Amino acid sequence: MSTPSAAAPRRRRAAGGLGYALLGAAGLGAVLALWWIATEALPRDGSFARMFAPGPTFAALGELVGGRDLPLHVMVSLKRIAVGLALALAIGVPLGLAVGASARLEAATTPAFQLLRMISPLSWMPIAVMTFGVGDAPIYFLLTFAAVWPIVLNTAAGVRQLDRRWLLLAESLAATKAETLGRIVLPGVMAHVLTGLRLAIGISWIVLVPCEMLGVSAGLGYFILDTRDRLAYPELMATVLVIGVLGFLLDGAARWAHRRWAPAV
Repeated sequence: MSTPSAAAPRRRRAAGGLGYALLGAAGLGAVLALWWIATEALPRDGSFARMFAPGPTFAALGELVGGRDLPLHVMVSLKRIAVGLALALAIGVPLGLAVGASARLEAATTPAFQLLRMISPLSWMPIAVMTFGVGDAPIYFLLTFAAVWPIVLNTAAGVRQLDRRWLLLAESLAATKAETLGRIVLPGVMAHVLTGLRLAIGISWIVLVPCEMLGVSAGLGYFILDTRDRLAYPELMATVLVIGVLGFLLDGAARWAHRRWAPAV
């Protein structure tokens, strides 16, 4: 049975969590109110802006969710994000471990990395299409290029912040390199890797939509162009809303992973 002294902190945390949830709901309500004012309350009757108002948008969203097109485009976009992030992790984590473990390698690569990461991934779109052709391949390249830098830099920072006493302990116990990597280094940098992954998700999700306007026939970016060409502006706004909600959920999943696997950081 919980003692009164142990139950009190839990009640305070629960009350604090409820308070923050209510504040978040209020913030979303304010955004919705501003949206309604800008697209319905202020514009005159028959104004073009009214086609993007909440009423028509939510009506179109209900029809899209109940249909087949929008779920298909959502699944295609999520698949591309998953592949891009998987490639970025496969490249970024080993590279970050190597850079963080070697001062010389860090000195040799930092200028190049800082230069490359400051180039917008969208700048590579023409080169990606000329190199990989149209389809998913250039999108995977652009998403990987966008996502790899926060993973590399955060992983390297995690290695540099490892407690050297743990490494000395592993060495004194004659641990192999594989054992040191698996039992000390990777657990020690996990919080930094997950932070980099969260940043990479946000960047990738932003880059994805314009990439999907590039010679493909499915995906949320493609669907936005399709709704524009059909003059289906409520559907266009509904798709923009779906993009925001999915991005919010992806970031929430990253925050949950950080709390789950790196709770102490």
